[in-house]
Amino acid sequence: MICITMKKEVLVLALSDKENRPVPEHIAIIMDGNGRWAKNRGLPRTAGHKAGGETFRRIANYCRTIGVKYLTVYAFSTENWKRSEEEISGIMGLLERYLTEALRDMEKNAVTFRFFGDLSRLSPKLRKLCEDAQTRSSEFHEVQVNFCLNYGGRDEIIRAAKAFAADVAAGKRTADSLTETDFECYLDSAGVPDPELVIRPSGEMRTSNFLPWQSAYSEFVFMNVLWPDFKPADLDKAIEEYYRRNRRFGGA
Repeated sequence: MICITMKKEVLVLALSDKENRPVPEHIAIIMDGNGRWAKNRGLPRTAGHKAGGETFRRIANYCRTIGVKYLTVYAFSTENWKRSEEEISGIMGLLERYLTEALRDMEKNAVTFRFFGDLSRLSPKLRKLCEDAQTRSSEFHEVQVNFCLNYGGRDEIIRAAKAFAADVAAGKRTADSLTETDFECYLDSAGVPDPELVIRPSGEMRTSNFLPWQSAYSEFVFMNVLWPDFKPADLDKAIEEYYRRNRRFGGA
């Protein structure tokens, strides 16, 4: 794993480079650093989340422009419930506002929405927005955004194991027939290719329970820039680092 310290002069990939080298089909991002961004400016943490939301819009649009097919973002983890009630309420309010606008502009944007995580703990209003967004956007196929919402990688694997065990108990499956491919069908990400590239801004160098199964052979890039300050040029820099990796998948 390599930590990249961003300089003032960030190299933006030339258009010819993007045309000659395939952009990763699936990029996953741990959107980290909103709270520190706000603290550095003497603002409440909710202001950082609002700025981070605008960064998400910008990066999601840029991903579509350069040909990324799947973008998975860590929006709210199972551990984030430990935060203050005020901060949680602010994050959920931002999510509600974004999904309301997304539903309004769905035909124009043509983005497919998927949600990874246990949505049962969300408010009825937010859960309904998630369900509506996922159902109504299923006809679009250009780009898919996966929101990890009340998501934890270990929780996902446990829920998948329970679902498989229930099928075994019901006589639908046999325990000794389980393969990795079969098990993936029980994960929240069923049908979605694994991410080739996982990016974590903010300077932290850990994965924080994000897609442990799916990222087994992903390339990780850690960047010393807070999420609200993350620009398309930073994404280009991460992709440039991805191009330099030798992906052998356990081979020689």
